[in-house]
This record gives sequence, C-alpha cells and structure tokens, in this order.
Amino acid sequence: MAFEPVTTVDQKPAAADKPLRADAQRNRDRLAEVAAAVFAERGIDASLEEIARRAGVGIGTLYRHFPTREHLVEVVYRREAEALCAAAGELAAKHPSDVALEEWMRRFVDYIATKRGLATSLRILFTTNSGLFSDTSGRVSQALRQLVEAAVADGTIRGDVDASDVLHALGGIYSAPDTPEWRDRSRRLVKLLMDGLRFGAGKAG
Repeated sequence: MAFEPVTTVDQKPAAADKPLRADAQRNRDRLAEVAAAVFAERGIDASLEEIARRAGVGIGTLYRHFPTREHLVEVVYRREAEALCAAAGELAAKHPSDVALEEWMRRFVDYIATKRGLATSLRILFTTNSGLFSDTSGRVSQALRQLVEAAVADGTIRGDVDASDVLHALGGIYSAPDTPEWRDRSRRLVKLLMDGLRFGAGKAG
C-alpha cells in the first residue's frame, strides 16, 4: 500500500517576517529541542534559565526568540507535533509496515510526555488558539491511520483493526498516573498492544 506523505503542522511566521541568520536559527532550534526535553522531565514550571543553560546560550538569547513562556510552549508543541507527523512517512520508508507502526507508537509516547509537561500552559493556549489543537489532532490521527492501514494491507497486523481503536488505546496511556516509571510502563504497553495487533495477522478479519 502506498504511503501518502502527511502534511506537517503549519508554522507561524516570525514576528517581523524576517529570515533569521543561520546562527540565530540554530539557537532557536536548539532552544526548542532542549525545552521539549526539559518540559517533559519537569513540567511547565521548569526553569527557563536551565533551558538556556542546557542549550548553551544566555537567558537573553532565549527571551529574544521566545518573549514569554507561553510563546515557547506553543513553539515546542508545534515542533513536537510536526516531528511526530513527519516520522510516519520516514518510518514507513525505512521499515516493514508493522515495525514502522510500532516505532511510531513509541515516539507517540515521547510526544505525550512532552504534552503532559506542557498541560497547564496548553490549557491557557486552548482558550486563545483552539484551532491549533484541532488541526494537530487531525494530522496525528491521519498519520496513525495511514500506518495502520498500510500494515493491514501488508498482512503484518490483523485485518480487523481500525485505526480509531488503536488511537483510543494510545489515549489511555495519556490518562495514566504521572509516576516516575510512566514512560517505561507506557513503552511496555505499546509492545503489548503490538503483540495483540500482530496476533492472527494475515488471516481473514
């Protein structure tokens, strides 16, 4: 089954619509990357000073790119969603369809970890930019649907699987208690889910 590329989440233009210098763009990208990891580890109250330090820049550089914490949160959220959607096509091109699906779901766990860390600020953003979340949710669902349908068509997972059921199962991971072992447990649940999806593969649904 051909895999159609998923359109990534639209990025908002920079405040002045001017392209950044190469070094400034690297700093911005690095700050967003580090912020995603720190927010996933420590939640929305994570220190911006620590994010700047880990990224190897001064706090002034962080504020030049992200004037408010909410601005940084939105950019991180968009970046993580875009990477998750893009990963679907990348994984499908490199791996058998069931392996691509399993690896994507493991990345979905990391995406959820970041989203949980941003929960408080995301609720604030929802009141001013609810379209961001409906658009992102639709694109993530589309990415998963294409991976599931490709694996069903290849006979690498069972034929009676519906992508919405898989998404519902993954949604249960998000609602699990936020304990220190949450991420490891979630990855084990992904493995169990894939075992169930592979059971009876190739048989009539």
